Amino acid sequence: MTTPFRLIFSRFTWSALFVWGIGGWLLAQQPQGENRDRGNAPQGKPNNEQQAPTGARPGQGQGAGPWANAAQANIGRFYGKVVDDATGKGVGYASVQLIAMRFDTVTKKMKSVVVAGQLTKENGDFSLENLPIRGDFTLKIAYLGYANIEQKVSFGIPGGRPGGGAKPANNNGGGRPNGEMGANAANFDKDLGNIRLSASAELLKEVEIRGEAAQVTLALDKKVYRVDKDAVAAGGTAEDALKNVPSIQVDIDGNVTMRNSAPQIFVDGRPTTLSIDQIPADAIESIEVITNPSAKYDASGGNAGILNIVLKKERRIGYNGNVRTGVDMRGRVNLGGDINLREGKINAFVGGNYNQRRSLSTVETDRQNLLLLNRSNVSQQNSARNDGFFMSGRTGIDWFIDNRNTLTFAGNIHGGNFNSVDNLDIQTENIRSTGNTLTNSTRVTDNQRQFRNYGSQLLFKHLFPKEGREWTADLNYNLSRSENEGVFNTTILETNALTRQRQQGDGGNQFITFQTDYVSPLKKPGAKLEAGARVAIRNYESENGSYNFNFGDNEYIRAPSFADRYRFDDRVLAAYGTYSRSYAKWGYQLGLRAESSMYDGKLLDTDSTFGIDFPIALFPSTFLTYKLNEEDNLQFNYSRRINRPSFFQMIPFPDFSDSLLLSRGNPGLLPEFTNSLELSYQNVFSKGHNILFSVYYKLSDNLITRYQFSERIADRDVIVSSYANSNSSQAYGTEITLRNNFLKMFELTTNLNLYNSIVDASNVESNLKVEQFSWFVKENMNIRFPKNFTLQLNGSYISRTAFGVDGGGGGRMGGGGGGGWGGGPNNTAQGYTIPVWYMDVSVRKDLWKRTASITLSMQDIFRSRRNGSHSESTGIFIQDTWRRRDPQLVRLNFSYRFGKMDVSLFRRKNNRMEDGEMGF
Repeated sequence: MTTPFRLIFSRFTWSALFVWGIGGWLLAQQPQGENRDRGNAPQGKPNNEQQAPTGARPGQGQGAGPWANAAQANIGRFYGKVVDDATGKGVGYASVQLIAMRFDTVTKKMKSVVVAGQLTKENGDFSLENLPIRGDFTLKIAYLGYANIEQKVSFGIPGGRPGGGAKPANNNGGGRPNGEMGANAANFDKDLGNIRLSASAELLKEVEIRGEAAQVTLALDKKVYRVDKDAVAAGGTAEDALKNVPSIQVDIDGNVTMRNSAPQIFVDGRPTTLSIDQIPADAIESIEVITNPSAKYDASGGNAGILNIVLKKERRIGYNGNVRTGVDMRGRVNLGGDINLREGKINAFVGGNYNQRRSLSTVETDRQNLLLLNRSNVSQQNSARNDGFFMSGRTGIDWFIDNRNTLTFAGNIHGGNFNSVDNLDIQTENIRSTGNTLTNSTRVTDNQRQFRNYGSQLLFKHLFPKEGREWTADLNYNLSRSENEGVFNTTILETNALTRQRQQGDGGNQFITFQTDYVSPLKKPGAKLEAGARVAIRNYESENGSYNFNFGDNEYIRAPSFADRYRFDDRVLAAYGTYSRSYAKWGYQLGLRAESSMYDGKLLDTDSTFGIDFPIALFPSTFLTYKLNEEDNLQFNYSRRINRPSFFQMIPFPDFSDSLLLSRGNPGLLPEFTNSLELSYQNVFSKGHNILFSVYYKLSDNLITRYQFSERIADRDVIVSSYANSNSSQAYGTEITLRNNFLKMFELTTNLNLYNSIVDASNVESNLKVEQFSWFVKENMNIRFPKNFTLQLNGSYISRTAFGVDGGGGGRMGGGGGGGWGGGPNNTAQGYTIPVWYMDVSVRKDLWKRTASITLSMQDIFRSRRNGSHSESTGIFIQDTWRRRDPQLVRLNFSYRFGKMDVSLFRRKNNRMEDGEMGF
């Protein structure tokens, strides 16, 4: 039984294979290109049903007549020439694609398919041949530096059914030569004529700052600010760029606040150890302002939300890049460049910047010390100069393993050296019962600081066959080191007495993060699930010392009471999940994030330790959206967040760089928790005009507050500034962002914020509770003139403002802190900032068909940017201070963009590229 069965099966198999081979050979004799469309018909139907016109006579198959199957034959040809609209000359190597709608047998839906594609010849000619002649097509033409062209084309033959069959023939021939096909036979070789391309500034966004593309994009969950459209920031740092971002304020020390609170600063969606003055503005593509992040984001950052700095990165085929240079009025230069190369499965990019800096600043301080045993009036004037440079470099490779898997390796390095000289004149009036005495002294401070930061990233992305489903994983490692030394020489003018002090220290940190995210649509229409996990490990170490000079021994002696060796470890484990569902008019998202955080600090010299552990904390978030109509949208959101004390807020090392005020951290600080509510309304009331209106309320517990108090050190009473956890704080207000475009040449973005803040620090000092109403307005204006000139004006006014209502966030110390040893803005219940206003201006001229630009800018054109504050503590002190830095600074910048989509260096195996790759 077995042998005959095997014999029969073998014969049947070979017979089937023979018939299959003959059929395949016959199909291969059809005109080229037909097999591409064959798969568009539903499987399982007879071949003649797929190929033959429905209206054909019985028995009329593929060979029944010369036109019986011509409607499905690939005999068409489109040809023409691509030319420059300005010069009329041919544009070589432009991408030409022909798109058609075809039936997908898997999804049972119509989808767009690339029918043919090529690059134009050097003279701009193109010819697309062997084309199906039935149906309508879309011709797409793209080239670097020009606006994309899309136009409908056809051979005049109606399209077929979704299954691939032809439409029933009409009564004018039924598919015969003298009918429909015969009447259109002359159109199967069609000249499209000269197709003109116009230059586009938006496609050259790295080389120039144009007003055509919106500088600010409004969305309900975030605002996106295009830094490459900001002429004032050209040649500067992220600090310069952030000054012009709606909702954001940057003080003279580079501390960042958003709605009067310090936000968490991200780079490319991840926390960073870089400070904003270490990131070149020319390397930034955009800045995303996320006022109330969902559970998907890191819960750190207090109640101010997230600022995400998105760096430039290209994936265009061929090569492209830009070079830039500039100089300011003090002779300091900046240089930079980026280049991107892509061929096949590899995309490589490299970029670098070098910036010289010279910053000049002045400071004035008046202080009344009210302590009974040490009453005095002190006035000091500072003039400081900071010279130095910083440089950065980035490189990486994207490996497109296949259509669904991408692996990215990237690395970066940042470093710099800064030297500052500070001349301080001090006048002290000592108030005694026996009479007042006046003392004059000078102090010259020479500081040196250098830093290095190394980073590396490994990223993987997988796309599933189901549209919208993807999985990503990335590993980030950062290592940074810094060294600093300050020498303080103080001379009392009346006696010529001289004292010398020195502070010296170094420190560093390691930052390791691993994150994985999964996104998947669900079976229910409009439903989506997102989930992920994150591990963050940060290790800090610092060694600092203070020295007094012994003139007898001619050497510095270390002061044990000021010595410090310190280590701090921070570990955060997190997981999140969100579920969202969208309907025709409304949608919602529910999210929950769980984080476990552990802190261990140790003073190595004294062997004292402390730790803070939160085994698990939950952070829910809710987003509700409702679409009133095509122009009006509403959104309500709620989130809970945490602000953990930064390393610089906890370090107990005293800093006496301010002669009137010692600064010291508090290792016993606890994290603060914030609940945030926000209601937003967006209206697009006409083309080019829209408004985003928000009201918000925030409540924080265990507020991290700067607090100043009296302490006796070295047999004298001194004022010490440190940190404490106060009871709570509240902030509520409204924010309006209005964007207008007038006459295609005038763009205006207005940001208005009005808020009230209440800080309850009665647990720190009896009856200490401060309430302050504040407001600020910011205007960004772009005016485009003939001859490719653009004028940009940026201005802001900030009223008297309560110090920030939380102490974490970003600034000079990156994601964990702020400026100086204290970290973060001067958040305190003991004072307020004084009003300040300023205006910046720039003029840009576009050159060489907008492939280059030259920009002249001036910041603080009226010398009005004076940041100052008033602070006091009952019975201890009253202090007023103001500072100004780099007023009327003029900077000249030049940038040039180059690139080509395809040259002989990059030989293509297949010129038919996907639309996402060719659509420049």
